Amino acid sequence: MNVKKSIIAICLLAASILLLAACGQKAEGGAKAPIADGVYTAVFKTDSSMFHVNEAYDGRGILTVKDGNMTIHVTLPSKNTVNLFYGAAEDAKKDGAELIQPTVDVVTYPDGMTEEVYGFDIPVPYLDKEFDCALIGTKGKWYDHKVSVSDPVLKETAIEDGEYTCEVTLTGGSGKASVESPAGITVKDGRMTAAIIWSSSHYEYMTIGETRYDPVNTEGNSTFEIPVELDKDIAVSALTTAMSEPHLIDYTLRFDGASLKKAE
Repeated sequence: MNVKKSIIAICLLAASILLLAACGQKAEGGAKAPIADGVYTAVFKTDSSMFHVNEAYDGRGILTVKDGNMTIHVTLPSKNTVNLFYGAAEDAKKDGAELIQPTVDVVTYPDGMTEEVYGFDIPVPYLDKEFDCALIGTKGKWYDHKVSVSDPVLKETAIEDGEYTCEVTLTGGSGKASVESPAGITVKDGRMTAAIIWSSSHYEYMTIGETRYDPVNTEGNSTFEIPVELDKDIAVSALTTAMSEPHLIDYTLRFDGASLKKAE
């Protein structure tokens, strides 16, 4: 009889352990973010020196928490990574796999040089724990990696999506050209673009790094929409036809973050 009771007790214990484990898995899969909704900077670590955050960002990405779900935007050093996949490389190769598409990020380095690289918005299931993230490069081969996100720090300067105005200064060139200030600013999904209105109608295009931006208007002074950051020198070039021959002239734009305010 004691043996029978012991067997029953062991079975009940085993069943309890399995039930708790199943509950734990369900809770983790449906768990919300352990931090409040908002925009943070966070450390993004990988298991490879070939897959890392661009040096200009000190190993950190932009972690967005919305409705309890987390996504981190990571800017990479180059355009050599074509796609990412949230999961294992084996699953990334399957039909219908949802690949993470790149964004074109313009990086400004401490010496003032700018460069176009790829960035990616990666789902984050939890903090302080590794998860799978596969990548495919320009050679067309998938690689498995382990990544983790930690140390979220709330961005005090996080700006809500919307329309704003901001004072902007233009330097460089002959000093004769100017841009309209304050400039119109649009913030969407944490990314900021500005409407640059020149003092002339003779600008055919602008460039930032290797990216070309064409006018968004056909009448009046040349107007362009370009990505910008506050309180940083942004190196741009603009092609003018106001001279005897077209000239691509280098300028620097700077947007004063203290002047940013909601558009009326």
